[in-house]
Amino acid sequence: MSPAAGVKAPLLPGSSKSAPAKPPSVSGAVFNVSTSIIGAGIMSIPATLKVLGVVPAFVMIVLIAWLVDISVEFLMRYTRAGDTTTYAGVMRESFGRVGSILVQICVMITNLGCLIIFLIIIGDVLSGNQPEGSVHLGVLQQWFGIHWWNTRAFALLFTLIFVLLPLVVFKRVESLRYSSAISVFLAVVFVGISSVMAIMALLEGKTNSPRMVPELDNKAAVFDLFTAVPVIVTAFTFHFNVHPIGFEMDKPSDMISAVRISMVLCAAIYFAIGLFGYLLFGDSIMADILVNFDQNSGSTIGSVLNDIVRLSYALHLMLVFPLLNFSLRANMDEFLFPNKTLLAKDNTRFWSLTLVILAFCYLAAIAIPNIWYFFQFMGSTSAVSLAFIFPGAIALRDAWGISTARDRILAAVMIVLAVVTSTIAISSNIYSLITENQS
Repeated sequence: MSPAAGVKAPLLPGSSKSAPAKPPSVSGAVFNVSTSIIGAGIMSIPATLKVLGVVPAFVMIVLIAWLVDISVEFLMRYTRAGDTTTYAGVMRESFGRVGSILVQICVMITNLGCLIIFLIIIGDVLSGNQPEGSVHLGVLQQWFGIHWWNTRAFALLFTLIFVLLPLVVFKRVESLRYSSAISVFLAVVFVGISSVMAIMALLEGKTNSPRMVPELDNKAAVFDLFTAVPVIVTAFTFHFNVHPIGFEMDKPSDMISAVRISMVLCAAIYFAIGLFGYLLFGDSIMADILVNFDQNSGSTIGSVLNDIVRLSYALHLMLVFPLLNFSLRANMDEFLFPNKTLLAKDNTRFWSLTLVILAFCYLAAIAIPNIWYFFQFMGSTSAVSLAFIFPGAIALRDAWGISTARDRILAAVMIVLAVVTSTIAISSNIYSLITENQS
């Protein structure tokens, strides 16, 4: 373990010369880790239950949460064995400059894709969308009618300036602990209301019986099972924030405890929303569950609950946004300006990167009506690399001579699982696209 003082320094320390900040608590880390995990995953998990069936989906969620816990432990242990405090740094110590570049590219692809998707979803909730000619009004338009001030471009610009910008200018992850706590609460509200709606529908006999196991009618159905695995992996990927959160903590064991608590919490939330969402909408459930909540409920109470569900999810994403932005900004700075001073000490560079990221995400969210194919092919692949392939490769490379036989076996399993499932999923998606174009 390196005795360097930098090991316990935050990724972006403040410029104040006062006494060092108090190390964050385990509970604060739990909120930050959970907020990093629960993002677009809430919306995608219900669709995986339709593909996998309830029992296999539950097993897969638990298995992936367990493997993520192992991969985070790998990252923390091997990083502390060296002389770095970042994900890119530990990859550089293991594989040289190429390793650090691969991590930075994967982090930037994953985070930038997520930030753009977040803004698109927030825009859909506030101002609606018109996919393929069908009109879906946002909550602002349903409440006040269609006006210039609640159009997608203006609503997103207002959100960006008055909600997101004040949150993304913090220079320490721990500073976001309160917004993270609120974000986790909103995720629980989302699950709770969905549960109430599912129970009400169940009592009224309006639910469909969910499939316990998948339907395997043909070879294509078998391959479709593999497309659900990267979605769950992506939903649990927060490895780009492991180092910013973990190295602000006083003891390594605190981070491991925080991650395990977060895994249990997030797995429970994911399975609950997946099950209740499936009970509510059955096989008609969409990849974006909010599309289903936009449907006519047929009652005033149902309409109010639909609005609360959509707004709580949009607010949740607004509070997740600064955590992913924090990691993206740090990696872009390390990638573009490797020999410069600390980012927090250069206000010009800090504000320039912050504003460029926000402007690009805003323009992309306005210009691109649907980026799901990009996220599915690129984002899921980069997320799988960050979650399993890179941590496993670090353990197998073992540049510090600390790997055990158990470490090497688990590392090999993670890499094989990631490569096989991602390859089959991408191949299946390409085949589906070709088939759709030919039909």
